[in-house]
Amino acid sequence: MKIDSPPTLPRETRDTLLVLGVVALVLLPQVAYLPVWSSALALCLLMWRLWIARCGQSLPGKWLMAALLTLAVGGTVLQFRSIAGPEAGVVLLVLLLVLKTLEMRARRDAMVIFFLGFFTLLTLFLHSQSLPIAIAMLLSVWGLLAALVNAHMPAGYPRLRQLLRTSGVLMLLGTPVMLVLFVSFPRIAPLWGLPSQTAQGQTGLSNDMTVGQVAQLAQNHSVALRVRFDTADGQTPPQRLLYFRGPVLSDFDGRNWRAPSDGGLPSGTGMPATGLGEAVNYEVTLEPHQQRWLLTLEATLQAPNIAQRRTHATANLQWLTTRPITEVLRYQAQAYVHYAYGQQLSTYQRNLHLQLPTDLNPRTSAWAQELRQLHGNDDTAIIQAALSRLSNGGYVYTLQPGEVSSAHTADHFWFESQRGFCEHIASAFTVLMRAAGIPARIVTGYQGGERNTVDGLWTVRQSDAHAWTEVWLPSEGWMRVDPTSAVSPARTEQLQRLPAPATLLNNAMGNMVGHNVLQHLRANWEAVNHRWNNWVLNYSSDNQSSVLGYLQWTHWNAAKAALWFAATAALVAMAFALQRWRSRRIQDPWLRMAAHARRKLQQAGITHAESLGLQALARTAQAQWGDESAHLQQWLLQMEQWRYAPHGPNTPSLAALRSSYRALTWPRSRTP
Repeated sequence: MKIDSPPTLPRETRDTLLVLGVVALVLLPQVAYLPVWSSALALCLLMWRLWIARCGQSLPGKWLMAALLTLAVGGTVLQFRSIAGPEAGVVLLVLLLVLKTLEMRARRDAMVIFFLGFFTLLTLFLHSQSLPIAIAMLLSVWGLLAALVNAHMPAGYPRLRQLLRTSGVLMLLGTPVMLVLFVSFPRIAPLWGLPSQTAQGQTGLSNDMTVGQVAQLAQNHSVALRVRFDTADGQTPPQRLLYFRGPVLSDFDGRNWRAPSDGGLPSGTGMPATGLGEAVNYEVTLEPHQQRWLLTLEATLQAPNIAQRRTHATANLQWLTTRPITEVLRYQAQAYVHYAYGQQLSTYQRNLHLQLPTDLNPRTSAWAQELRQLHGNDDTAIIQAALSRLSNGGYVYTLQPGEVSSAHTADHFWFESQRGFCEHIASAFTVLMRAAGIPARIVTGYQGGERNTVDGLWTVRQSDAHAWTEVWLPSEGWMRVDPTSAVSPARTEQLQRLPAPATLLNNAMGNMVGHNVLQHLRANWEAVNHRWNNWVLNYSSDNQSSVLGYLQWTHWNAAKAALWFAATAALVAMAFALQRWRSRRIQDPWLRMAAHARRKLQQAGITHAESLGLQALARTAQAQWGDESAHLQQWLLQMEQWRYAPHGPNTPSLAALRSSYRALTWPRSRTP
């Protein structure tokens, strides 16, 4: 078996290709967050530099580099109107890193590239702190360290496996220091916790709803939040009662629903609701959605317990934080799945929730008047009549209801298409209630979820996004009415999601691996990702206090501090001593083989053999033993060629040299 195949590229070319490969590895995770033009420009520049290295062409001159720099800065300014700020700064940094490869002539240029590469990796935390990003960063750091080790080995042709092994050992040596810093460093708000200027790549609910918007979310199976229930009997609430409340929408212009601008309560005011029955304790791990609202189980009456964040309630039974949620957030709360809410309704609030655009949906308004005349003042009977029509009138729950070209969206649903998703149904139902004189509004959020069989958590996905209606009754207050349940009871009671359109990739993966296997793999991955969120991303000051308390590091004094620093210094000294001892050993197989040969030649009678070069040793062997040492001379010259000359097809491999070395016949020392 061939162990070492000889490289066919000059050392300088191979080193350049290694640096370019590492730069590509660093930039690959950034592609999802960069503008398309910047990713394309970076790719073109890297391919150009690759062509220069492979073909031995000259690097671009100063004027061309100045033009490329102007293009990079100009494109960044046109995109972001500035070169300051997180997003513009990252784009400019990426382009500068690629441009630096076009003027890489010496080792110091490579060092600058390595520095920029490490800094570019750090900026990934501005976009995401997920486990896949952490794994990608770990691999990129490994590659950068391997290239850095290669830059400090100017002689010979160090193998990639050797570079990866050395850099991996360096990473392992740094792991204890990293863990100590992670556990003990003060937990302060990080730079990557700042909100980004845009919400690119973020999916989820918003403060308004256009008919058809939630249907788009229903085709996204990414995780929105995870929930752990803590009940005395170990039972979770029924799935039909798992409503996670998001934005409440009251303003309607005929097609769009928007949240009111005055929904907040004064500081210190509690929720205007009363819990009925026993409360349910639960814990939420919320994915970042770039908004201020928390997703809470209806109805959460007390402020959720969140580390290092303040919350306040709104009159719409919502909880908001003081700043947008840009990182994974965990909080504990208590909810009442049965509750009484908002029995008192002011004239202003009543008029707000009866508002409808004039001259729109005339057929729905006429039907509402018929229902009012038929049932009189019985609002409950009107609601039941509308739900009965949804149940028995041939209405269809679908992700593809077709285009709605008319401005009369409620009329289109009730009397024409009779097809829609939850927002079509909730919007038409709310318009009907308002036209009948019943205050109503739309609530958006998530409904249901699925239990992960690996860790027992309930996973709520973007595909569980939902919209329902709240109506106000004089004797009851605000009541939840989910008209989608009348059309498709299985949606809320059994969480039967509508299947998204199948893709060729999904079908191929399902046929190749099996859908059950894919679901099991997804459950395991999400369980691992949740542990990452809990142990790493949610390592708050409270968690740190608990860990430090367990380690008895909470009350420091001079003696403890001196002992800790002395132990740390001793460990560092031992690490340096171990490294120094290892450095004295010859790790390079070529050097080890050459050292063995020098010792044998010293024993054979060549004085000062350990200080002579291989060519000098070959000449000395020729002078001392003549043709008797021909094979030895040839081997010494081949060793010299392997180390210092460009490799070609006829260059023997290191394994072949090792075999030849074992077969050599060493001349004996000649006594005068």
